[in-house]
Amino acid sequence: MGRTSTVSRKTGETDITVTLDLDGSGRCDIDTGIGFFDHMLSALGRHSLMDLTVHAKGDTWVDDHHTVEDVGIVMGQAIRQALGDKSGIARFSQAIVPMDEALVLAAIDVSGRGELYWDVPIGPDKVGTFDTELGHEFFQGLARDAGITLHLRELAGENAHHILECAFKAAARALRQAVEPDPRVSGIPSTKGSL
Repeated sequence: MGRTSTVSRKTGETDITVTLDLDGSGRCDIDTGIGFFDHMLSALGRHSLMDLTVHAKGDTWVDDHHTVEDVGIVMGQAIRQALGDKSGIARFSQAIVPMDEALVLAAIDVSGRGELYWDVPIGPDKVGTFDTELGHEFFQGLARDAGITLHLRELAGENAHHILECAFKAAARALRQAVEPDPRVSGIPSTKGSL
């Protein structure tokens, strides 16, 4: 049975459906109504090798906050569901990804305890019309609802677009490695017997 899931969530602010396959090839079908965010989610899918479909409608006439945060929540729920009992996964991973002058470290523990530790200072407040602080909001929802500990740390960077894209790509590479089946792992990768 494949490690796939589909999760939908509808509120007074957003209507979101996410379908993913952890063992995909990086195919993406992204439509959130927020161009820069679509670009970031496509990078996340491509570099994690998840097949990822995200269709979202939100109250973007207010701003992009609710849509971005809620997509993180729904994606997190979909990842958690696709992982099942987490038997046989690598669990821990890290990636350091460069993009021109930007350099971001991502480290993941598929611990069952969802937390984000964000140290990604971004100078400009916007990339086009996208509020750069929404990167934090997306990853916070993703980490919490996926049940992963996620550290993101900017090691270098000046350009806001590069820094955010670097963060998404680093998280993608680390996620890919953490959820990858490890043939040497038997059962749940924890001394407690559950994650």
